[in-house]
Amino acid sequence: MKKILIINGPNLNLLGNREKNFYGKTTLNNIKTICEEYCKKNEMECNFFQSNHEGELIEKIHLAANDYAGIIINPAAYTHTSIALLDALRAIEKPKIEVHISNIYSRDDYRRKSITSEAVDGIICGFGEKGYTLAIDAIKNLIYKKNND
Repeated sequence: MKKILIINGPNLNLLGNREKNFYGKTTLNNIKTICEEYCKKNEMECNFFQSNHEGELIEKIHLAANDYAGIIINPAAYTHTSIALLDALRAIEKPKIEVHISNIYSRDDYRRKSITSEAVDGIICGFGEKGYTLAIDAIKNLIYKKNND
């Protein structure tokens, strides 16, 4: 069974309470349950992680090199600012998908640039919590494609 890591960045622990016009009413715990159930249906396993601290996110990415077949990451605000996360993602030679609940390209100018996207295989944004299951489908395809190449 393939194991993936789903990483969530700062303030995503506040989902359901913050800026519902962008992020909806779903909580991060609900998204975790959706991901776990969807992975199970797809004969995969996921480790779901959230931190408000950049260093903890980087440490988790480092662990992925040996423990996971791929990474799904919602870097949240670090998407637009963190070269450190970019470097950590670049160092991992596993399939990687970036996901965002809102469409970052239809928001404030400073949110329209994803620094971290330079190190991932693809981006899914603007589909709410459904973006996570789309990302699971995408990572599964990348993992199995890599294993069959």
